[in-house]
Amino acid sequence: MRYSSLEACLTDLERNGQLIRIKEEVDPYLEMAAIHLRVYEAGGPALLYENVKGSKFRAASNIYGTLERSKFIFRDTFRLVQRIIELRENPLEAFKHPIRNIKAGMAALHALPKKDPSSKPILYEEIKISDLPLIHHWPKDGGAFITLPQVYTEDIDAPGIMHANLGMYRVQLNGNEYELNKEIGLHYQLHRGIGIHQSKSNAKGHALRLSCFVGGPPAHALAAVMPLPEGVSELTFAGLIGGRRFRYFYQEGYCFSADADFVITGDIYPKENKPEGPFGDHLGYYSLQHPFPLMKVNSVYAKKNAIWPFTVVGRPPQEDTSFGALIHELTGTAIAAEIPGLREVHAVDAAGVHPLLLAVGSERYTPYLTNKKPAELLTLANHILGTGQLSLAKFLFITANGHEHLSVYDVEHYLNYVLERIDWKRDVHFYTNTTIDTMDYSGTALNSGSKVVFAAYGDKKRELLKTVPGFLQELQHFINPRLIRPGIIALQTNGFSSYQEAVKEMEILDEQLKGRLNELSNLAKIVICDDAAFTAANLKNYLWVTYTRCNPANDIYGIDAFTEFKHWGCRGPLVIDARIKPQHAPPVEILPETKRKIDRLFQKGGSLYQIA
Repeated sequence: MRYSSLEACLTDLERNGQLIRIKEEVDPYLEMAAIHLRVYEAGGPALLYENVKGSKFRAASNIYGTLERSKFIFRDTFRLVQRIIELRENPLEAFKHPIRNIKAGMAALHALPKKDPSSKPILYEEIKISDLPLIHHWPKDGGAFITLPQVYTEDIDAPGIMHANLGMYRVQLNGNEYELNKEIGLHYQLHRGIGIHQSKSNAKGHALRLSCFVGGPPAHALAAVMPLPEGVSELTFAGLIGGRRFRYFYQEGYCFSADADFVITGDIYPKENKPEGPFGDHLGYYSLQHPFPLMKVNSVYAKKNAIWPFTVVGRPPQEDTSFGALIHELTGTAIAAEIPGLREVHAVDAAGVHPLLLAVGSERYTPYLTNKKPAELLTLANHILGTGQLSLAKFLFITANGHEHLSVYDVEHYLNYVLERIDWKRDVHFYTNTTIDTMDYSGTALNSGSKVVFAAYGDKKRELLKTVPGFLQELQHFINPRLIRPGIIALQTNGFSSYQEAVKEMEILDEQLKGRLNELSNLAKIVICDDAAFTAANLKNYLWVTYTRCNPANDIYGIDAFTEFKHWGCRGPLVIDARIKPQHAPPVEILPETKRKIDRLFQKGGSLYQIA
């Protein structure tokens, strides 16, 4: 279907048994988010909230809650867009098979945005921020947030829609020091498109004009999260995947999406910031309050019968997981194609996306040598960590798979393959005092931390142990050893107090184990944690605990470690201190009383009876 509106999409989903209407009054303070989370976890349908307390507008969530539903929404254009992306990677294909690719060429005509000054349904009524469904997602959130915004800005040096940026950045509508209806907050990173636009405007002493679109055809939301090359307008992709040109017009100098359900316009002035946050984020913790750009609100408009779409961000997997999976299926090998020698790369959702990358590349530097070791892989690692969103990663595992099929999307098999081959004396490469994700509090300060590359290549070095060695039960200061996965053991100890104390604790562990290196030869990694049973319960828990709670340079140790000519390594197992640190933000949790309040919807007679 080529939807002209959000309502058309929701009607189509309902017609196909993939949407439920919630008729009961629901509270935007914590209840709506808790309902969404419960339905999402059950693999349930999209939701249309028809009676939102305190607002006349309806709301919708879980629209993209499964990959299958997301592909269903874009079923008419999905394969054509895949084909266009493939042709971009191999343009000669179009000349070799012109008849086969004629549909892809015609579909590309939808990419050109359409200026339509005569059609302005979005101007049906002017409203205020306080009229919107002010959805407060988590108990410690600083206020209500837009979680599916399409934030539009233009380049002051190259104005116009073809050089514009459409991004999905966090938008805080109320709370903190914001003056209600006059000010809202934006959270984004300076390397993103909007940050580049703001930097250019600041340099000229100008305010950055901004429009925030909410709702509209689902293609517009997908375009806002699509990782397109710098300078390529997301509005072109919206037309491609939506099978319908993006319609827009200008009013008072601001760009309006003619098909949006809501549009907020305003300005960001140089050096005007206010505290934004906290906010429950995609790592599964709160991102805390920090100064971020302030938007002075100029106008707020809604179309007739507008619907407010939202999602809930928290410990993965969540609805944004489906967005990521959809993007991967669409782009295929596009990202890998940008880096010669790279075959696959995967940001692991269960680890919070940005903290952990898995990659498979080529190793072609010294084919004439029998002693196989990483070489080309290290140059690929540098390229990966300097590329777009991939640059936010903290941990990068990279290998070359030789004759064995290896996929970064089979996380368990991939990790086994690497741990069987890695040489901790040689294959650990740190990047210190560098940038990490703004929302990752494992580092030394906001945006600051370290990275590590684990580059493994060659013949198998160990058979990964599958039982807990008996002597680990007898350790002093470290208790409850649990097998997490083959070759990985969790050890529990006292809570983290300081890095000085942590060094002493790891010295105690080293003294107890470095005399047993022969017995530890099949143990690749030890994870020090607050709760060994929880960490070892399943792969998702291990990935979440280990990679969201660790700053590599500060929290990686090793049994019988050494430093030689500035290179660090260890002769025994690698040790990762994945305890919660004092600077870490708290994890997000639903309040028990909120869970009880929403039970009414899932009981007999409720709109969501038998869903979860």
